[in-house]
Amino acid sequence: RTQIVNVCVEAFLQVGQHTWERCDTAAALLRRGCPSHRLEDPRGSAVLVKNRNVTFRSGRRRGGRGGRVTQLQPQTVRLHLRPGEPQSFEVRFRRVEDYPVDLYYLMDLSFSMEDDLPNVKKLGADLMEEMRNVTSDFRMGFGAFVDKTVMPFISVAKDMLENPCKRTEPWPCSPPFTYRHILSLTADGGVFARLVGGQRVSGNLDWPEGGMDALMQAAVCEEQIGWRNVTRLLVFSTDAGFHFAGDGKLGGVVLPNDGLCHLQGNEYTRGNSQDYPSVGHIAETLRRKNIQTIFAVTEDVAHLYEGLRSIFPKCAVGTLSNNSHNILQIIVEAYNALTSEVVMENSKLPPGYHISYASRCEDGGPGPGGRGRRCSGISVGDEVSFNVSITAPPCAAASRGPLRVVIKPQGYSEEVEVLLSPICECSCQKDMIPHSPSCSHGNGSLECGACRCKEGRVGTFCECVKEEADEATDSRLCRRDNSSEVCSGHGECVCGRCVCQKGGQKPQRLYYGPFCECSDRSCGQHRGLQCAGHGRCVCGECVCLPAFGGAACECPLGSESCLSADGQICGGRGECRCGACICRDERFQGRTCELCPSCPDVCAAHRGCVLCRAFSLGLSPEECGRRCAHLNLTLVGHPGVLATAAPSAGLHRCMEVDTEGCRVHFALSAGEKEPSASAAPFVCQECPSGPNVMLITAVLSGSVVVLGVALLLLWKLLTSLHDRREFARFQSELERRRWNRVNNPIYRSAITTVVNPKYKEH
Repeated sequence: RTQIVNVCVEAFLQVGQHTWERCDTAAALLRRGCPSHRLEDPRGSAVLVKNRNVTFRSGRRRGGRGGRVTQLQPQTVRLHLRPGEPQSFEVRFRRVEDYPVDLYYLMDLSFSMEDDLPNVKKLGADLMEEMRNVTSDFRMGFGAFVDKTVMPFISVAKDMLENPCKRTEPWPCSPPFTYRHILSLTADGGVFARLVGGQRVSGNLDWPEGGMDALMQAAVCEEQIGWRNVTRLLVFSTDAGFHFAGDGKLGGVVLPNDGLCHLQGNEYTRGNSQDYPSVGHIAETLRRKNIQTIFAVTEDVAHLYEGLRSIFPKCAVGTLSNNSHNILQIIVEAYNALTSEVVMENSKLPPGYHISYASRCEDGGPGPGGRGRRCSGISVGDEVSFNVSITAPPCAAASRGPLRVVIKPQGYSEEVEVLLSPICECSCQKDMIPHSPSCSHGNGSLECGACRCKEGRVGTFCECVKEEADEATDSRLCRRDNSSEVCSGHGECVCGRCVCQKGGQKPQRLYYGPFCECSDRSCGQHRGLQCAGHGRCVCGECVCLPAFGGAACECPLGSESCLSADGQICGGRGECRCGACICRDERFQGRTCELCPSCPDVCAAHRGCVLCRAFSLGLSPEECGRRCAHLNLTLVGHPGVLATAAPSAGLHRCMEVDTEGCRVHFALSAGEKEPSASAAPFVCQECPSGPNVMLITAVLSGSVVVLGVALLLLWKLLTSLHDRREFARFQSELERRRWNRVNNPIYRSAITTVVNPKYKEH
């Protein structure tokens, strides 16, 4: 919301108005009589202080010496900010052809990386050759790390400190170290290969390494490393995880990392006295030093370093093969990925300020929100732009002095300096009129349309002498009676007169009157609206429009809202009061008393008269003659005749059942739900014919005979089945009575046969 700082510098305030009432929107001040030429309406602006155009190419290729390269435009912007009103400017970025590159290779020299050293040795010449396609000014450096030389990270036994691998062939391992800077940035690939080839691996005890210590030193030791103000790449190669802040306590190292350079003789000297740096500390250091990181790690630890991508600025992760033979491919692909993306960032904003970005990338589409800071897929020579908008807070929270904010692309050294100057004072103060005649004949100075009274004078126009304004006298003059409050509690008593509370921005909340007793917001409300929206509030009472009345103008004076569909007021069943119908009969309801849920319908109301007049059913002749004399009946022979009756608004077609069960059809024209209305019905009677006795008797008799025959047949079938089952069982029992002597268990033979076992021998 834009803060109102428009000021009328004309002395147009009236007695009782506060000095702040000269501040309002421009339209409101003009309506209240402020001359347009005396209206101070300051506007913000954006001024380009330094605005060198972006460079198309560096000029170093083909032997050129090159000059100043500009990839970011503008360089310095001054913003004059009106509180709440954003100011915007455009930032252009062009990826310059043949831009210099510095690359520092930081390698894990623990024992598990021994088979990677030969491939890293060849990296210098190969990478130099590959990078010639990108830039003619490429330099490389080399450093190595193991871990802190204290337990439990590294064994501190004497022989282990000399040769942590316990081997002599083909050569012993190098003594352990935390971080060692081996080669400063150089354009000579042969030197890189020679120095890397002379390195030997070392060893440690635990699985994580001290890479964060080495990463911090490689970033902050700019002079020793040889970093230039160009594209800075740092390749971090390892096959293990990393220690971070707090792990040093395991080895008795409790001092936090100070983030300073501690290289002596190219060796990190504070490895055993300072803890590992935190991930956030390193990320901020890399961001400040404009270093883009490439993690070349093995597959089993790649997920650890992928987690750093959301924390580190301009970071890429590549997966190494078993012996790092693909390290060249990883570096080239990561470099292309990093340099093809631009992400804008800014330094910390002062309290209350807000910044937003909207990008316009090569695809032409704007990117609001989080995408507004980023452009991807940028090739050499492409230009992208970012619209930056900054909004200042209200002056009460804003600093009055000039403030500084830095905007830059991640990983690049160039930056845009933004100077913020909030507009919190009016320029009309320099035009102050001392001893102005408008301020009670020179008893004050006219400053920005208001009187600043000299000492001893008070009042809007300095019209009162402070010593003469007795408080007791003023208080008595500002009361309606002895029991009332001073100025009814809605103002101040100044010089014996009430100065009522007034709100230039909310005129409906004004208090006025000699004692501030009147207000235009104390009237009655109806449905949330003061005076129901049909009048205006004058000193606590509603003054209604001519067509409305009531204490809150809630009652329409006309009867148009009470007219029913037939043009009657409340359908003839009620009275119109305050624009609403009051029904005489409690059974009727609705806006115009048109609904009667408990009333009989037209057909039921005329049923008795139709039956007694047409068929002498129901009512007695005397009662029928008295109640139903208004009906003129026309008997017809068939119900279809009723369908030929001409349709009309009051025509009703009915069907009722008389006392003999006959259906009586009739059509009549009558008032809706009015039993006493005149009617001219057409009537016909449709009685059901009697039953056919002969047919019913024949059907019943035939049904009995058929049912009897069916039952006899069923009985015969069941008995036959039962007899056959019994006969079969009888035959089965007869068969079982024929015993065989052999099979009869009761039979015993009377002959006994004995066989001499010696008979055959003789």
